[in-house]
Amino acid sequence: MSSAEPGARATGGGPKQPRLGGAVRRRRRALELTLDQVAGRTGLSAPFLSQVENERARPSMRSLQLIADGLETTAVELLAAAEEVDRGVDLVRSGEQAGLAPEAGVRPLVRGRRRLHALEFTGGHPGDREFRHEGDELMYVADGSAEVEADGHHHQLHRGDTLYLAGGVRHRWRSTDPDTRILLVAVSDHAPGAPPTA
Repeated sequence: MSSAEPGARATGGGPKQPRLGGAVRRRRRALELTLDQVAGRTGLSAPFLSQVENERARPSMRSLQLIADGLETTAVELLAAAEEVDRGVDLVRSGEQAGLAPEAGVRPLVRGRRRLHALEFTGGHPGDREFRHEGDELMYVADGSAEVEADGHHHQLHRGDTLYLAGGVRHRWRSTDPDTRILLVAVSDHAPGAPPTA
């Protein structure tokens, strides 16, 4: 397997980026795992994981989810840990990056470990992954449409629709329009400042 992964981009100059690689490295070391062990857990190559940790490559959202699974945490927790923000007021500009590959189609709207998470998803999103969060979650369709399977029921959402998911509800979702834009706001699974959990 080569060190390059689909959806990865080499990082270059420009504005300061979140330290996603540092968050991945800290979590891996906290679990006392080697890069080879994480590679075995994720199916990603050790050279690619090294590039991510050293900020030389940006993972796709799918790769970040695999890394998070291998590190017994979530992609949202790793994104939150990438920037330790301790300000009562924090402005996130529309062009700011999350440390992911540009085509990842996801952007954190809240930085650092907070009492809530907010993510914006744009474009296609496959429904092949099931989610279950301890905290409540709200999904808002800003543009396009999405299909959600939650608690044994299917819901078709269109522009302007919202769907509330109580904590613990297993769900999966997919966009059904290429121009879809979804806002997800969720209560954090941890207290601010606590280490990430599985």
